[in-house]
Amino acid sequence: MSAADILPFFLAWVRNPMRVAAVAPSGPAAASLMAQEITEDTGPVIELGPGTGVFTRELLRRGVRQQDLTLVEYGSDFIPLLQQRFPGARVLWMDAAWLVKEKLFEGAPVGAVVSGLGLLTMPPEKVLAILGGAFAYLRAEGAFFQITYGPRCPVPDVILDRLDLQASCIGQTYRNLPPASVYRISRRPPYA
Repeated sequence: MSAADILPFFLAWVRNPMRVAAVAPSGPAAASLMAQEITEDTGPVIELGPGTGVFTRELLRRGVRQQDLTLVEYGSDFIPLLQQRFPGARVLWMDAAWLVKEKLFEGAPVGAVVSGLGLLTMPPEKVLAILGGAFAYLRAEGAFFQITYGPRCPVPDVILDRLDLQASCIGQTYRNLPPASVYRISRRPPYA
């Protein structure tokens, strides 16, 4: 986490604490955990709530090309910063709940969705819209990676069941403020 990221992130949080999931951007340990299963072979990646681009930088470090990144950010404070830092990426100023209404891609070419959104503070219908929209773009084997600062998966079981999804914790880090966990959410395998 760079010092240049802390002030804009904190100011955005002060202006709207319900929209910004944490007081400070995630650190390198959380970013590494979030991107650990993603490589240059993953293909297009959608990042929800990139903020200052902490996870974005880690995705690039892991081999994802800028032109394969679609950054969906609702906080207008972060849009110019993201456009400046990642000029080859597609940066969209929109609510992630609108994914289902937009035509970002034809078919389902996306290999991963990385989410820094504060799902725990959102109403269930919004979480349902975000996941439903994301999985409309994900390939069959694609996954949705969600960071959380809570003790369990931020997506309630009722939503996972409704969308026929499963969640598993892929790791935790205490070298982040606050400590964080990352969940991999994927489609349930078909029954034989």
